[in-house]
Amino acid sequence: ILDGIDHILFLLCLVIPVSSLIALVPIVTSFTIAHSITLVAAAMGLAPQALWFSPLIETLIAFSIVFMAFENIMGSKVARRWVVAFAFGLVHGFGFSFALSESLQFAGAHLLTSLLSFNIGVEAGQLFVLALVVPLLRLLFGRWLPEVGGVIVLSAVLAHTGWHWMLDRGGALLQYDISMPLVTTSLWLTAGRWMMLLTLVLVTLWGLKGPFDRIADRGASSREGEAG
Repeated sequence: ILDGIDHILFLLCLVIPVSSLIALVPIVTSFTIAHSITLVAAAMGLAPQALWFSPLIETLIAFSIVFMAFENIMGSKVARRWVVAFAFGLVHGFGFSFALSESLQFAGAHLLTSLLSFNIGVEAGQLFVLALVVPLLRLLFGRWLPEVGGVIVLSAVLAHTGWHWMLDRGGALLQYDISMPLVTTSLWLTAGRWMMLLTLVLVTLWGLKGPFDRIADRGASSREGEAG
């Protein structure tokens, strides 16, 4: 993740307005679970091999930065932010898979080991970024900037960066011819695998909803207690 500045900026957008450490748990965990699902799916061959897929994902990653930055600016509640983090985590997982594909070329029969080590590296990088950013944000908002104004300013900078990336990557995406594939047996098999992936995603969301909503509510309550 340290090599992907767009992933880091999205992570920043996720955590900038979240002052409670408890509230961070479902947000970061759901993002991790989601990108792990699509990372594994891509490693198993579920990612489309069409040339337009990579620029599509890169454009959506840039859009995720813009979306979250505007949510921060508008002051949207963070209690259910874990759902948005999960949705965009699925996109970022495919983004990670592009880097993974390079290492898998030399994995040979050790696919599982390579996949596991790569994912551990991603999570370690993510934790490293959070360990640096979260204390810095608390210090910044606690001593030098009012929290609301600081969130707006930082998010505006991130939105500006993400917007330009989205336009550039979207322009590159439009250069590709995106046409409907031929209906073949292989296409039906692929569609079946995608239905299985979608089912896994929905079941995971259903399983996370109860505990993550409770944790998010506790985080919101603790924040209100600190403010009071």
